[in-house]
Amino acid sequence: MVVKDARLLVVDDKESNRDLLSRRLEKQGFRVEVATHGVQALEMIRHNSYDLVLLDIIMPEMDGYEVLATLKSEEDFRHLPVIMISALDEIDSVVRCIEMGAEDYLQKPFNQVILQAKIFASLERKRLRDREHAFLQKLQEEQEKSEKLLLNILPKPIADRLKSGEHTIADSFPEVTVMFSDLVKFTELSAGISPTQLVEKLNEIFLAFDLLADKHGLEKIKTIGDSYMLVGGLPTPRADHAQAVAAMALDMFTAIEELNHKNRSNFKIRVGIHTGPVVAGVIGKNKFNYDLWGDAVNIASRMESHGIPGQIQISESTYQRVKNHFILEKRGIIEVKGKGEMVTYLLLGHKN
Repeated sequence: MVVKDARLLVVDDKESNRDLLSRRLEKQGFRVEVATHGVQALEMIRHNSYDLVLLDIIMPEMDGYEVLATLKSEEDFRHLPVIMISALDEIDSVVRCIEMGAEDYLQKPFNQVILQAKIFASLERKRLRDREHAFLQKLQEEQEKSEKLLLNILPKPIADRLKSGEHTIADSFPEVTVMFSDLVKFTELSAGISPTQLVEKLNEIFLAFDLLADKHGLEKIKTIGDSYMLVGGLPTPRADHAQAVAAMALDMFTAIEELNHKNRSNFKIRVGIHTGPVVAGVIGKNKFNYDLWGDAVNIASRMESHGIPGQIQISESTYQRVKNHFILEKRGIIEVKGKGEMVTYLLLGHKN
């Protein structure tokens, strides 16, 4: 705002006062509008943008005190500077106006030098306040962007703990359910497409999985190549974590079928699920990563890698927690790298 180009509103019920003050202000380069009473002034302020209001105190119907009180009570106008003008020279009147939030007080008849000084000082203070407000608003926008970015990397409870000052976050969970999925022969299927198309296809698939994770209240941990990892039961524990992960796995197959039909593609996924204890925590300083460690993670990965394309393979521990809710088929004993023989099951659908 250029001070000389400021937009001023003069409020006075006497025409001679309005005309005199308006002419003086216009000669100084201000854009001046007038209101003849308090109600009209409030209406004009609500529908226009002013830099300063010069407000007479003694007016019929609605006096200057009432107008000032109304402005300071409304969020949109409480920072609008108001100079009160009056023939009253009582100190009580001046104090009352300042306490109510007036920017300054100007006594009639006007001294041209004092009038100009008070107006310029009020406009300068407004300019500084506006600049500060714009800076704080920009700062808030940047903080919100940082917050959103942090929440894209970390679960909200973990992000909140980091912001509160925790430096090392590592939690033990006695029982969670971990799931890995993998796109079968994705490397072969993507050999004939460009890198951009490859990323677009992966992004479309993983976006669908992300939406399902939100729907089921599960925590996506990471993607590695064409592999997708998530967990149920942390960072906020829940009793039905195995059921939630199993339900999501079935929904993932539905999502892949829909995408195949839409894009005339033929992607297949292979899913592995295991239930057990893990340690979860944040690693990294400049680039944060929330990850899981423990035997349960390794077994879940093996359930996927030793699984059957187009099927969901689960371990015995997961089977025991979901057998009353889902249709399952015993696959039998398989040899699992690093674990030896394990009994596994195939998750086929919901019982109801």
